[in-house]
Amino acid sequence: MKKSGWAALRHQFRRAMRAALAALPASWRFALFRGLVDCEPALGDDFQLKIAETQAELEACFALLHDAYVASGFMRAHPSGLRVTPYHALPTTTTLCAKMGDRVVGTLSIVREGVYGFPMQSAFDIASVRAKEGRIAEISALAVHPAYRKTGGAILFPLMKFMYEYCTRYFDTRHLLIAVNPNKIEMYESLLFFRRLTAQVVEKYDFANGAPAVGATLDLHEAPTLFKRAYAHKPGRRNLHRYFVETTLPQIKFPPREWNTSNDPVLTPALIDHFFNRRTQGFDLLDERRRLLLHSIYDGPQWARVLPPLAAEATLDGSVRRHPRHTVKCPAALTPIGQPASTQPITIVEISARGFQARTGSALQVGQQCSVVAELADGIQASVQAEVVHQGSGDSGELFGFRVDDPDLAWTRCSDWIDAA
Repeated sequence: MKKSGWAALRHQFRRAMRAALAALPASWRFALFRGLVDCEPALGDDFQLKIAETQAELEACFALLHDAYVASGFMRAHPSGLRVTPYHALPTTTTLCAKMGDRVVGTLSIVREGVYGFPMQSAFDIASVRAKEGRIAEISALAVHPAYRKTGGAILFPLMKFMYEYCTRYFDTRHLLIAVNPNKIEMYESLLFFRRLTAQVVEKYDFANGAPAVGATLDLHEAPTLFKRAYAHKPGRRNLHRYFVETTLPQIKFPPREWNTSNDPVLTPALIDHFFNRRTQGFDLLDERRRLLLHSIYDGPQWARVLPPLAAEATLDGSVRRHPRHTVKCPAALTPIGQPASTQPITIVEISARGFQARTGSALQVGQQCSVVAELADGIQASVQAEVVHQGSGDSGELFGFRVDDPDLAWTRCSDWIDAA
């Protein structure tokens, strides 16, 4: 039989199998998917999982993503052979890669809420997730090299585990969001316990070239319990709970951090110029406000030379505040002045030379004077006096803003590094 005939038969067989699976009750389908789990932690010495940080690594990730999206109909082919979006220009987006030797064989991007929000906001209502405590990240731009797609998750599972550990340990994230094609959503529901945002399918998702999409979310604080209930009794490579929660993969290379930061921006002016001006012209379609927001993050003449130009009348006025490239996650203890028995733990999420923002366990009054001891890095503490100056909301929930009038040396060193990085 000719090759085209075999291809037609395979296509018909797959359609018949999908139809047969769809006829089963959801609980049966999910049990079947879980029974097919095969997570193998022994991946070989030439395999590694890391942040894509060099031009070559980012180029390979964007090329792999481009080819996968074009093949699936999620984008039209681009002359550059790359899929690069405006979200990839933000320090709140991190691209992960799986490598066999020097070859990138898998990638995904973690998009924490930044100045552009989330890609899926254009089509999905995420208000129910925003109402919950904890930071949110959208998992996007997933692609596995064609040569490794039929290997039982040998690339996908390690990449997903890296994402899970990076989000929980490094990226200060509690809630995950995904927007996937309807024929993929049951894999995420059954294996990883994502819950749909709504029963309806978005028929035309612009971020994926008008393809249909389903939105879903996962609470990472609940995930270990859900994994344990479904997988703890399973043996060896079928035990996805042990794989995600207990197994250590030596192939994961977490980025070094000098301070207790919660993101790892890798873009330099040269990389911005390469990917968004020379290779894709990705800045051309940005409206004026999005251009302003980019300039609010990347400050200085070295950045201005590669960022999209602003209109002559455009300025960074009070409606567009400066946004730091580096965010932090520093545990601290706060004691209201005159109330030594009222010490409470807080988490500092943004630092400047003369202030900070923090999540607190209980409400504070504007004007309250406090003593704060903060863990800025391993073995480095800062002790400062601070005043509560405002209360508001951010991407990590309710926040309080503090003014620091007399920072100590450790605080100054940390804030200077953040400003200069």
